[in-house]
Amino acid sequence: MVVGEVSTFSEVVVIGGGPGGYATAERAAALGRSVVLVERERLGGVCLNAGCIPSKALIQVANTVALPAEAAAWGVESDARADMERVQAWMAAVMDRLRGDVEGRMRRAGVGVVRGTARFSTARRVVVATNGSTQHIEFDHAVVATGSRPTALRALAVDHARILDSTDVLALRAIPRRTAVIGGGYIGLELGCALHKLGSAVTVVEIADRLLPAMHPALGGALQRRLSARGIEVLLGTSALDDDGAALRVRGPDGERRIEVDAVVVAVGRRPNTDELGLERAGVPCDAAGRIAVDPSRRATRTVLAVGDVTDGPGLAHKATAEAEVAAATAAGRRAAFAPACIPEVVFTDPEVASAGLTPERAREAGAEVVTRRLPLTASARALLRGDGAGFVELVAEPSGALLGAHIVGPDAAELIAEAALAIEMGATLEDLALTIHPHPTLSESLAMAAMS
Repeated sequence: MVVGEVSTFSEVVVIGGGPGGYATAERAAALGRSVVLVERERLGGVCLNAGCIPSKALIQVANTVALPAEAAAWGVESDARADMERVQAWMAAVMDRLRGDVEGRMRRAGVGVVRGTARFSTARRVVVATNGSTQHIEFDHAVVATGSRPTALRALAVDHARILDSTDVLALRAIPRRTAVIGGGYIGLELGCALHKLGSAVTVVEIADRLLPAMHPALGGALQRRLSARGIEVLLGTSALDDDGAALRVRGPDGERRIEVDAVVVAVGRRPNTDELGLERAGVPCDAAGRIAVDPSRRATRTVLAVGDVTDGPGLAHKATAEAEVAAATAAGRRAAFAPACIPEVVFTDPEVASAGLTPERAREAGAEVVTRRLPLTASARALLRGDGAGFVELVAEPSGALLGAHIVGPDAAELIAEAALAIEMGATLEDLALTIHPHPTLSESLAMAAMS
């Protein structure tokens, strides 16, 4: 330590105030540890301030705007439009309320919140730069929960005016007349669907040969058919080359093409925020993508743990909060391991897409024999009453019936997948699902019907 420096001490220092960070801090404090949480911007992280919450708010607005057109088929005549200034005010109010809840939870838990940017100086100390000054905090354990940021494309540098990232889209005060979305993963598709419902002509450009390339192939195929039927153009096997201010130039199976658009949304993934943490000074290595390797207890080293997007696996808030429980327990000296049977994934498009557990392909790669049960939602009275019977429920199981995975395209898939995830975690069988009495007419009974099929 340099002469004159004064350090404070906290048993646990959490770096990052998103879902993984604040959940770790709250739980570690509940387990009796002194905790300091360092956040350089706003509590809640990307999820609350520029991701999960505002995106779902925008999708809620978009779905409401689109409802009159869908209800016309039921004989209901109405009209709706979005005043984006008022939409943004409402979204801000929702985020303010949730952010205030997080701040209140930290106060009640006794967590000290420090506003600033943290960097490791040793394996047991961080230096926090804040308001032109620095402070040094020594610790027994540090938990890295700094999240991620959008991946950049060299050919399409985000200028926040015409070339947008996902955060820019969530702050729009006017909807572009024509939009190209680069990326057919969950972020690009959620934003593309919302913009389309709000009146933009949308083209999705995906370099892979299918949408949602990280998920069950049937899910991306079913979603593509629905998006195309709704008027969203989908270009697969296509790469974005450049933009001249009037048109986006792409190259696909049929050669090069110019797409005249008013905005380009770059949504090609996210990169962990680990490159400016000084992790090397704490002896924490990262892989080429910037991820921190951890063991099941969430330890990267004896003193440093990590949760959320900075580690391997899907970048999901609920994964981060589940990892936080383990990290907090480990930092409190308890035995704990992160070993879920499944992590549900949801895409809030129209229709919604949800997945938990193994696909048939992944199950076979793991050496399992597989049976599948698929129910088209045309067999669901509730789906037809909702005007949406084009999806399906697919269950993946061992020949004994033990459930390995569930994959859904259709209305309220985001809600239905929780039952499937619980069944997988509990070791339930197809027979267990089939014999569980589900209410009728509901979408939930489609899980039992699929198990019976």
